This record gives sequence, C-alpha cells and structure tokens, in this order.
Amino acid sequence: MNVDSKRFSILLAALFILVATVAWQAAVAEDVVHAVSGMVKSVDKGTKTLVIKTSDGTEHTIKWTDKTTVKGVDATGKAVAAGSVDTYDGLKEGAKVSVKYTEKGGEKTAVAIKDASKATAKAVTQ
Repeated sequence: MNVDSKRFSILLAALFILVATVAWQAAVAEDVVHAVSGMVKSVDKGTKTLVIKTSDGTEHTIKWTDKTTVKGVDATGKAVAAGSVDTYDGLKEGAKVSVKYTEKGGEKTAVAIKDASKATAKAVTQ
C-alpha cells in the first residue's frame, strides 16, 4: 500500500465517521422550542391551525394537537381537563397570545398557547 492509498483510506474513514456522527445527532436531537407573540389573525378549527401576526407584520401559521396546553383561554368540557385546544371556544381573532412551538419540515406545532390579553387585563385591574 503506498502513501496515497493510505491517505485515501484515512480520509474515507474520517468522512464516514463525520456522516455517522451527523446522522446520530439528528436522530437523537431534542425538539427546539421557539416562541412567538402577537395577535390572532385567524383560527381554523377544521385544520387545527391558527395564524399569529407579530408586531413586525410577520404571520406564523401554527397547528395544534391534543397535547398542546392552553392557559388563559375560556375552554369548555374535556378540553379543560386534557389541556387540549381542539374543542375550545375561547381563542378569538384579535386576541393577544404567546405561543411556544416546535418546527419540523417547515411545519410549526404548538406546545403551549397562552392568552396574554387576559393576563395583561388582570394585572391592570389589580
């Protein structure tokens, strides 16, 4: 084996280790949680999505699941017990909210939704 083939073998082994490391990190990586605050532009219960418009005009379309927790929203029935937003009626267009979400493949999924307008109103009246 000459020097060039040894270098090629070492380079190939290093490349394999690099690719394996990146693949492993992607497989075990935890979801990064992002946050956005703004006004609710729209709520679509059929597709379980809401559009949040931030103060700079950016719009974020975020879906929710039965694992999404909700605070400060008038919820009814099982949604309160489960912390789910799939059946709540309290979130309305124009409400100020903070949403924590994860993003995979360009799709944002809410982890938690908090109605910030009610917290602000309560703090002002106390």
